[in-house]
Amino acid sequence: MVNRLPPTMRLIGIGWYFAVCIVGGILGGLGLDYVAGTTPLFTMLGLFFGLFIACYGGYRMIMEALGTQVPAPRKDKQD
Repeated sequence: MVNRLPPTMRLIGIGWYFAVCIVGGILGGLGLDYVAGTTPLFTMLGLFFGLFIACYGGYRMIMEALGTQVPAPRKDKQD
C-alpha cells in the first residue's frame, strides 16, 4: 500500500513520523516525571529517545522513498 503512494505523500508521512516520535517522547517523559517526581530527567530522556527513533526510522523511510536499497541488519553467526 505504501509503495503505491506518490513520493510527495511519502515525504509528508515522514514529516508526521518525525513529529509524532519527538512529541511522543516528550509527553512520555513528562508523564514519567510527574509520577516519579523528577523534573527534567525523564523529559530529556524522552526527547533524546524520540529524536533517535525519528532519525533512525526517518532515514529508513527516506531511503525507501528515494528507491535506494536500505541494508538489512546483519545476522552473523559466531560459533
